[in-house]
This record gives sequence, structure tokens and C-alpha cells, in this order.
Amino acid sequence: MYSVTKRLDFCYGHRLLNYDGVCRYLHGHNAMVEIDITAAELDDRNMVVDFTDVKNVVKAWIDRELDHKMILCHDDPMVEVLRAQGEPVFTLDSNPTAERLARLIYDTVRELGFSVSAVRLWETPGSCASWRP
Repeated sequence: MYSVTKRLDFCYGHRLLNYDGVCRYLHGHNAMVEIDITAAELDDRNMVVDFTDVKNVVKAWIDRELDHKMILCHDDPMVEVLRAQGEPVFTLDSNPTAERLARLIYDTVRELGFSVSAVRLWETPGSCASWRP
């Protein structure tokens, strides 16, 4: 099995509801996501996938949906406050943890047509969450 990894960076804000630590407050991260894509055979260019294709498609989705957005649980009271101020918000049906974001990105990359095998989301340089089936 062949495998390649594409790294993409983006910035986002969030907070965690029903959490006792400092992450209960609105705050931001400079995230780095690593996307592993696999193939049993190489294509006619001897590639698993062209890195540029991943960048052009997946990075475009991340930039449109997640980058420089406040990512919040849909029932967070701050959603309406921020939207009323014209702030960009992306909502999830659960707390926007690094684990949940890794799964969201995995599912989206798969929907975009790539044979993704795993996603790792580095919330900070020392803290990473991953999802693989």
C-alpha cells in the first residue's frame, strides 16, 4: 500500500461547553492538519495523488468553511451573538474538539473524492488528535 501525507494550515477559534478548563473561554488556534491518502497502485504518473490536487480541493474547502471562523457547538449561546455582529461562525452538533474536527475533515476529504486513510489535527505544536476508521 502506498501512502502520502499532505499538510495544510489554518486558523480558527472555538470554545468547549460544559468544560472546567480554560478551553471553556473563546480562544484561537493556529492548526495544522495532516491528511494521509493511500492507494494500492500508483496512477499513470506514478503518484498516489498529486499534492497540488489535494491542496487545491481540500484547502479550498478548509479556507471557505473553517479558516478564520469561530467553530462552535450549534447550541452555544455565542453563535447568535457572533452572527449578529457579522462574525463568521461554523457550527457542529457537538463540542468542537480537536478530535471532532479531525473526524469532520476526514469525512469531508472522503466526500471530496480522495482515498483518505487518516487525518491528524494538530491544535497546538504539542497536541494532536486523529481519526481513522
